[in-house]
Amino acid sequence: MKPDEFWKNFRLGEELAISGNFIYDGLRRFHEMKRLDYDEEIFDFLYHVSVGLERLTKIAIVLCEHKATTDQEALEKSLITHSLNDLVARLKTSAPINLGTNHNELISILTTFYNSLRYDRFSLASSFSGGKERKAIVGWLEKSLNITLCHGNALFGIDNPEQCRKFVRRTILKITRQIYEVIQKEARGLNIYTYELRHASKAESVFLREIDIVNEDILWKELLVFFMNTRSTSGYLGFLRKIEPLDFDPALADEYLACFASDSAKAMVMDELEHHYSELEDGARARLETMTIINAPNVCFDDED
Repeated sequence: MKPDEFWKNFRLGEELAISGNFIYDGLRRFHEMKRLDYDEEIFDFLYHVSVGLERLTKIAIVLCEHKATTDQEALEKSLITHSLNDLVARLKTSAPINLGTNHNELISILTTFYNSLRYDRFSLASSFSGGKERKAIVGWLEKSLNITLCHGNALFGIDNPEQCRKFVRRTILKITRQIYEVIQKEARGLNIYTYELRHASKAESVFLREIDIVNEDILWKELLVFFMNTRSTSGYLGFLRKIEPLDFDPALADEYLACFASDSAKAMVMDELEHHYSELEDGARARLETMTIINAPNVCFDDED
């Protein structure tokens, strides 16, 4: 295999997985946001999506533009840009990318964010002009969905309703799907396998399953109900049932369940977990060792043992 074929087949294939990881994390981050008040959460969402889409678009550009006669150095230099706007426009000259106003406006927000807003807080001029990312996303959502989100409520803040979550997912996945289809088409034309994805990876969830975090949340809820109610027996289930539960407060069940769906929710309960472990005294280390066995690789529970 020639160096350029190896590059496009394997190295860009790795890039495809990386871009899928970023897009997945961005979609999950937005899904987990209860409100749209926290600039650091908006930043996290925008950062992951902008990086993911930028890298994805660059893969498609290389597959479309690179030929045996291409000036390799010039091509590589031309990819040193963070303007998603320009990259998508460039790809459109080689491939049938058909995006609507909402998609293009999001691409512009991502471009502005990555080129300027992500470092805006390091500037003294930002002292009294914060919340730019939040204002951009909230304004885009309100305009695109023709809704008015609640602003300025000190008690409840700006809600992130399911309508917004679904719209963001749908918009990002349409952009993603069109670019991925270009990668598939070009790679097949070159008889290479850049588009192939590792099974059960985040990238596969994005590009092939078109991830819906709501469905993934249904999974953990169903598994939770199974573990609570199954009467089946196995070595693993027997091991779990022998562990004495900590004295969590049943009245806070809703907060505990949120830990399965959100990293920020876990942070809210960690202090209580640390308190319970401090009460164990000498038994804390033994319990930690027991907990590490659960879901540990290469640990087998023999039903007869």
